[in-house]
Order: sequence, then C-alpha cells, then structure tokens
Amino acid sequence: MADIAAKPAAPWLAVFGGRLRPYLPGSDIGLALGVVALLSVLILPLPPFVLDICLSLSITASILVLMVALFLEKPLDFSSFPTLLLLTTLLRLALEVATTRLILAHGNEGPLAAGHVVAAFGGFLMGGDVVIGVILFAILLVVNFMVITKGSGRIAEVSARFSLDAMPGKQMAIDADLSSGMIDDKTARRRRRELEAESGFYGAMDGAARFVRGDAIAALIITAINIVGGLTIGLVRHGMPFADAAATFTTLTVGDGLVAQIPALLVSTAAGIVVTKGGMEGKANVALLAEIGGRPKPLALAAGAATVLALMPGLPALPFLGLAGLAGGAAWLRRNYAASLSLALPAGAPAAPAEPPISEALRIDLIRLELGYGLLALASGDPPRLTEQIKGMRRAIAAEMGFVLPPVRIQDNMQLPAEGYAIRIKEIEAGRGEVRMNALLAMDPKGGRPELAGERTTEPAFGLPALWIAPEAREEATFRGCTVVDPPSVLATHLTEIVRENMAELLSYAETQKLLDELPREQQKLIADIIPTQISVGGVQRVLQALLAERVSIRDLPTILEGIQEATSGQGRSFGAIVAHVRARLARQLSDSQVGAAGYIPLVTLSSEWEGAFADALVGPAEDRQLVMSPQRLQDFMHRFRAVFEQAAAGGEAPALLTSAPIRPHVRAIVERIRPATAVLAQSEIHPRARIRTVGTI
Repeated sequence: MADIAAKPAAPWLAVFGGRLRPYLPGSDIGLALGVVALLSVLILPLPPFVLDICLSLSITASILVLMVALFLEKPLDFSSFPTLLLLTTLLRLALEVATTRLILAHGNEGPLAAGHVVAAFGGFLMGGDVVIGVILFAILLVVNFMVITKGSGRIAEVSARFSLDAMPGKQMAIDADLSSGMIDDKTARRRRRELEAESGFYGAMDGAARFVRGDAIAALIITAINIVGGLTIGLVRHGMPFADAAATFTTLTVGDGLVAQIPALLVSTAAGIVVTKGGMEGKANVALLAEIGGRPKPLALAAGAATVLALMPGLPALPFLGLAGLAGGAAWLRRNYAASLSLALPAGAPAAPAEPPISEALRIDLIRLELGYGLLALASGDPPRLTEQIKGMRRAIAAEMGFVLPPVRIQDNMQLPAEGYAIRIKEIEAGRGEVRMNALLAMDPKGGRPELAGERTTEPAFGLPALWIAPEAREEATFRGCTVVDPPSVLATHLTEIVRENMAELLSYAETQKLLDELPREQQKLIADIIPTQISVGGVQRVLQALLAERVSIRDLPTILEGIQEATSGQGRSFGAIVAHVRARLARQLSDSQVGAAGYIPLVTLSSEWEGAFADALVGPAEDRQLVMSPQRLQDFMHRFRAVFEQAAAGGEAPALLTSAPIRPHVRAIVERIRPATAVLAQSEIHPRARIRTVGTI
C-alpha cells in the first residue's frame, strides 16, 4: 500500500523539478539571476543572517578557486577563470558595501551588528588589542596589494603580450606542418583553436588582473571610510565614549576587511598560480616535486648548508639538524633510485641517448624542396603562400591520381643561389630553377616571348619562353593576353610537374598496402581472393606503378584489382599482359581523360608499314618481348613523330598516339623520351562509345 501511495508523487516531482531546472545556478537563467542579485546587493540592505550566508559563500568559493588552480594540468583548462575572477570580485565588493551599511547603521548595538562572521573574524584578529589588530590587517593589505596582486597582474600583462607576439609564428608552424603532411586538417583546426583560445585567455587574464588590483585598493579605501565614519557616527550621533567607539567600530571594520581580504588573497594567489604556470605541464605538485627534488646533488648541498647553520653559535640546532636530515635522506633515496634504474637497463644500453642514433642519418626524404636564402620568406611569410599551395597540390593529386603523396620537406640550402631552388626525389635532384621574389612571371599562351620590358627567362616547369616583369606591369601584361603568375605559383607548378613525372617511384610497398587496407569493407573479399594466391602486394605495386608512370589514375582501385584477378586467373600471365588487361578494363577512364574541348578524342594513328615494322622488331619469348630496331629506323620514326605532332599542335590539338596492343608498351618507351606527356593508347583501350577523330598518321 505504501508503494502504491508513493507512485503518484513521482510524476509531480519530475514536473516540478523540470520547471525549476532553468532557474538553477548551472543554467543560463540561473547565472543571469545570480549576477542581478549581486548588483542588487549594492543597493538593497541585507539582514545579518543573510550576510553571514553570503560571506560564507564568498570564502568557500575562493577556496574552491584556489584548489582548482592548484590541480590544473594547463592554464587553458580553466579558461573561464577571467570571468570567474570578475564575478568573485564583484561579489566581494557588493558584500563590503552591505557590511559597511550595517556597521555604520547598527555598529553602536554591539559586535554582532554586521553578523557573526564579521564579529568572529574581527575578534580573532584583534586578540583584545586594537592596535595590534589594525597593524596585522594593514600587513595583509600590503601583502595582497603590493606582492601577490601586483605580481600576478604584471605576469598576466607580459604573458598576454608574448602570446600575441608569438601567435603569427605559431600559426605559420601549424600551416607548415599541415602542408608537409605531418598533421591532418582536423589536427590543424584543433591546434588553431587552442592557439586562439590561449591568446584570448592571456588577454582576458591581463584585463581581469586589473579587477583584482582595483579590489585591493577599494578594500583599503572602504576600511578607512568605515573607521572614520564609524567613529564620527558613534561619537556624534550616539554619544559613545571615544574608547568604546574606537574599539567597537574598529573591530567591526577590521573584521569586515578581513572577511573580504582572505577571499581576495586566495583568489589572487589562484590567479598568480594560473598565469605563472605558463609552459609547465601537469599538476603543480608533480612539477614542483620533480624539478626541486628530482636531483640528489641540490638536496645534498642543502643538507650540508643546514648542518653548517646548526653548528653556528646562537642558532637553534634542532630545526636545522632536522631539515638537514630530511634533505640528506631525500638525496640518498634519489641517488639510490637513479642507480637502481641504471642497473635495470640492459648492459650497454644508454639511459638517454645524447644524440640521435646513426639510423636517423640513413632515412631519406622522398620529396624535398631546397630553397636559397632569398626564398625563405616564401615558406615563412604571412600568409605562407608556398606551404598553402603545396597543401593544395597534395590534395589535388590525391583526388586526381588516387593516392596521397608523401610529405614535402622544405629546407634551406646555402649552396644554392639566393633566389634559386632545387627539387629532390629520394635525395636525387630532379629539377632546379630560379624565381625573382619582387617580380612576376609573364608568358604568352601562344608560345612566343611576351613583348614587354623585363628580364628574359625560361619557365622552369614546361620550358616556355617567359619574362620577369615588375608588379606594376601586371595590368599591361594581362591586357595583352599574357599569363601572369607570382613566384610561389611558379615554384609550386614546377614541383607539381616534377612530382607527376616521378609519381611511380613515390608509390612504395607500404603505401600500396595502406591503399589496400583502406578499401571499403565490401572490397576486402576481392583482396583476400587474389592476395597472395594469384599475386603478391609487390605485384600489385608494380601494376600501379606502371599505370602511374603513364599518368593513369589509380583512384578506381577496385576495377584495377578486378582486372588483375581476371588477368591472373587460370594460366599465369606475364607482367606486361596483366598491365595491358588492366588498361583495357580502364578504357572508359582512359578515353575520358583524352577527350578535348571539342568533345572528341584526337588521335594520331600508326600506318600499317610502321605497325609491321614494330611487330617484326619484337624478339624473345612471349612473356618478355624486346624491341630490336636499327638506330636509323628509330631516328626516322622519331622524326616523323615530331613532325606529325607539331602539325597537330599548330592546329590546336593535343592528340594521343593509337597503336595495336602488342606493340603499345614498346612504342610508349620511345615516345616517352620525346614527348613524355603524350598518351599512347592501344585500340582496346578506346571505349566503344567514345567519339574519336583522326588528326594525323605516321
């Protein structure tokens, strides 16, 4: 029966609690009501028992703030501290105004006129002597105002200034790490938010420290007003004897000041701990213990000094001997701990290597960009244009070609010319050039040299004639139809072309394995079927490298794996046959990549004479055919090839060379030395629905 009777009350309590929830202290409305209540205390009088509750709340809150500051891991973990500092300062000032009102209005009624908290603190500090109590209270004011508050404010000011000054450098470091691939976009955004939060925090702490200092000054002025005003009211209005008026109003005033100064002292100490924490990681107790008592030698010297002081005549020996014993014991324990730790290590293994291992010197940078000292501003400017463009290049190649490039390391090289740069692939120089920091590169899209005033040069990526022109001539060059690019874009374009030419070398075994592991779950069964029964991971790597060598995207990896499975099922095939079959499976992709602006694929075909010549020149077994053609015949082919393709280029076409499947790899090996960007397609690699147009024949 009791359970049944209790059930109807639960929904009522839930509804009642739900309606009160928006007004609780943790809610936004509760916070607004609390701030309004603080401001109302400045105007409305408070009865003594309410004032006791508020003073107790102020003291407890200040202790809580100090404890939170002591156990902080890093300053940003207490990012609301500046706001809390303002609110606690406002609370203390409001309570001082309320206490002053009660002291001046009812001080003649006795020591409990302003409540029990003020009376207890005043009586405790006075100890029956008004003069000693006033002196001690003045010392507390000086300690809080001159030492803790002033020091905390100065540290907050310097920290805010240094934080703002260091912000551009830290931002550039984040951008450089992002562009080099050391971090991803998510990590970069998190670090930028932390950097902004750090700058905002120290700036807010600099302003909040002014409130604490103003609070100390206000406490001093309020104390003087209370003493003078209390004596005047007691003597003039209430006719109290001077001794009684001085004892009563001074006790109440000192008690009021002490109730305000103790929380102020605690909060000021918390502020000092937060702003002095700086770069110290971890809790304060752990850091202090590790840094002060972490080494035996300072502890041993401190023990020796304490022993010498104990032996000096006139000084008490017992305290110094006790401290010497504690410091000496700590030094002995720390020394034995370090010795046991060194014994626990394997023989010959250093506890902490003084220099990086030699194996670090064996590592090579897959992609490295070396800059002359005159170009360092490109990587460290504000904003860092070069690092942003490298980041965009890596993202574009990942989307186009299907794998993420390794990080690009940027470093200075004093052996280069001031405005020179070098691009290295696996530590081997793959390209170099020069750019002019205070100029723009102008190029004529038609292939000629622009008729402008400037320094003659050659565009490093494609070898086109160009000019370095002054920035003021940009409008004129653009008006004449020239393409104008800035130095970072010139360098980034050259780097992009070098990377595209060497993309096959950059696809490592580990990267291939990563590509396979990152395929969707439904594709993992296909991988399990062909690896390692039909082909190894190294074999897949070779196929992908063969595609990348001809700038064929490997983004459609499932189709490539399906082609490998078909080519290797049943009787094994040669590597060339596997690549040819995979390229045939990618016919739609290959055809689409060669479609020009007019909507068709421009083709240059081989005549039957050259088809037969190449076919007859193939010797060796079927799985390893080699091209054996006389040098004169090869020279004749290259001459005819150049003539046909130059004629097509003059007509505005960028055609692909069409051959039969058996000779395609061998023709491609020749064309690669003449025009690496020209695609060589087999007839089976043209999609049936693709529109084609023959623009020439060799």
